[in-house]
Amino acid sequence: MESLEQFIIKFSNIAWGTPLLILLLGGGSWFLIYSRFIPFRYLRHAVLILTGRYDNPDEPGQLNHYQALSTALASTIGMGNVSGVAVAIVTGGPGAIFWMWVSALIGVSTKFFTNTLAVMYRGQDDQGQVQGGPMYFITEGLGKNWKPLAVFFSVVCLIGVSPLFQTNQLTQVIRDVILIPNGVETGFITNLITGLVIAAIVALVVIGGVKRIGRAAGRLVPLMVIVYMAAVFFILFSHPGNILPGLQLIITDAFTGKAVAGGAMGAVLITGVRRAAFSNEAGLGTAPLAHGAAKTSEPVREGLVAMLGPIIDTIVVCSLTALTIIVTGMWQHPDVNGITLTAQAFEKGIPVYGPYILIVSISIFAITSLFAFPYYGGKCVTYLFGTRWVKLYHVVYTASILIGATSTLTVIISLIDGAFALMAIPTMVSAILLSPKVMKEAKSYFARLKEERA
Repeated sequence: MESLEQFIIKFSNIAWGTPLLILLLGGGSWFLIYSRFIPFRYLRHAVLILTGRYDNPDEPGQLNHYQALSTALASTIGMGNVSGVAVAIVTGGPGAIFWMWVSALIGVSTKFFTNTLAVMYRGQDDQGQVQGGPMYFITEGLGKNWKPLAVFFSVVCLIGVSPLFQTNQLTQVIRDVILIPNGVETGFITNLITGLVIAAIVALVVIGGVKRIGRAAGRLVPLMVIVYMAAVFFILFSHPGNILPGLQLIITDAFTGKAVAGGAMGAVLITGVRRAAFSNEAGLGTAPLAHGAAKTSEPVREGLVAMLGPIIDTIVVCSLTALTIIVTGMWQHPDVNGITLTAQAFEKGIPVYGPYILIVSISIFAITSLFAFPYYGGKCVTYLFGTRWVKLYHVVYTASILIGATSTLTVIISLIDGAFALMAIPTMVSAILLSPKVMKEAKSYFARLKEERA
């Protein structure tokens, strides 16, 4: 078992090497320059689309723009924004957050291209239902000869969207904040019981299908962001003198930190990009699975809505988590990692009540992610085997929650990281090859938009 764990960790580290960085950062930069910064030029229009101004219930799809973004955010605004940020700081220092920012800003253009493609090249499942995602824009956009790449994406995506990490960290915070302080002896049994409770909650929503998932995400995502941000702002403004120095530390440490001074600047950059990918999933292909189900016949609109994800997720939420850890000084305690580090920062920032506020917030974070992931996985199963296997997949997915609750963080995060790295290859390669098609569609859309405004 130990040999398997070491293999998973080594594989993940190899997968997140220079070639993948070039693919993600280089590909995203190409999208940004090639589009002449369209994503940033049309931010206001993207917000207007999100408010429902352009919604048409008669258009093809299953979710409106808001529900599609909420479902995507339900998976991205999760433990990656709380414990993932803590892992980034412990692994690469505060400077890793700077590279998360860079990756997210580039990821805005990546999300625009990949999610526009998700609507441009939608396919149908064996029930005639409209479906979208990388596997469909690979086969519909590039042709049937590219199907092996689509199959590869679907297989590795099933690993990437497993509930292991979210469940592991939710179990850890329940153990550290509730059980241990109250004298409960913890171990495998308590972790298993926690996993069973989480599995039961997830099963209630997942069995209801995509519409119930969309409604649940639409209601819970705003709530979880508001509660979490309110607590974080309280902590930050309780340490007003540390906010600007904290921001300066993030920037300077990216170029002068201990890891950089030791000749490991590449390691810091890799850590930042890995954690950014873990938090906003730009270029991995998960968001197109949600946005491909949007009720719209205008692909560019959905691409514009989707590009808001990295801004909300990494630039806003991850930054607030990082500053909370930094301004409270907890980043200088590398003996703890993951959600426990963030919990200690909340404990220091809001004595007594802080950890409980955090556990409410991250419970919603984790549960909403656990709602969205089986929707993504179900699409992959549908593509690979047909709709009749989705119910069985949901059973397997729910059962695997118990594995996440009883496993170690290092192995789980390496397994998910490795899967994400493999998912990025077919997603980015196909999106780059199809980028001229996206630009043609974008020019047509914005020309028509200009005429309507005139």
